[in-house]
Amino acid sequence: MILVASSSLMLLPLLAIGDPLRIWYAVPIIVSVSLVYAATRHEEMGPILIHAARFALWILAFMAILFAVLQLMSWLQ
Repeated sequence: MILVASSSLMLLPLLAIGDPLRIWYAVPIIVSVSLVYAATRHEEMGPILIHAARFALWILAFMAILFAVLQLMSWLQ
């Protein structure tokens, strides 16, 4: 079981290098999740868009931190 997990971790850098344009698949997901989440909190369009933009920034920051941690782990390997 540990051998499978370690071999999977070794493939992470290859997945990141394989197709850098794959990150564009995240854009529609982030936009739709942000808009739906903001729409459940507000009823008017102005506050929905403001909240959606802030929530999208939180998602992007989380993804960037996660990417940095995974990249650091791959360098330390």
